[in-house]
Amino acid sequence: MQGSNLGGLDLSGSYWLSRHWGLEGSGRAYLGTSGAAPNPVSIQGPFVAQYLFVAGPEWLGPHNKHGALIAHAMVGGAYGNFDQDLRGSSPSVVDFYPNQLALGAIVGGHFDLNRSAHWVFRITPDAVLTRYNINYGNKATSTDVNFAISVGAEYRFKKKR
Repeated sequence: MQGSNLGGLDLSGSYWLSRHWGLEGSGRAYLGTSGAAPNPVSIQGPFVAQYLFVAGPEWLGPHNKHGALIAHAMVGGAYGNFDQDLRGSSPSVVDFYPNQLALGAIVGGHFDLNRSAHWVFRITPDAVLTRYNINYGNKATSTDVNFAISVGAEYRFKKKR
């Protein structure tokens, strides 16, 4: 996709196995418009969507009563809906991938700022990796690495890990 700026919703949950190691699952929906390659049908700024469902380990790093650093690496699937706004044209006309389910991975972590025993302000910078197939032309695959950042609140059901 040519210069996409996507926003959306991240929902994640964690189950802590020990004081420093846990399992995290995340569902993410990214929606927005994308630039399009020059094309004969004058398509500009079509709507695109990408959904990720991933899970994997997380590690609790340096932490105290005020905050924590948490690292994670999750793998799963990504579904890209790229052609719904192309007015019936092939995705190849604007250099988009066709709609598909692909491999997805997220590597990054969380910066937690504790507001109380249960409420946390969380900043999550991540690298989002996807591996979509190009089903036209040479039928190759392409690995894309994009930056994502989320800001939000977390509720902890237990006071301590």
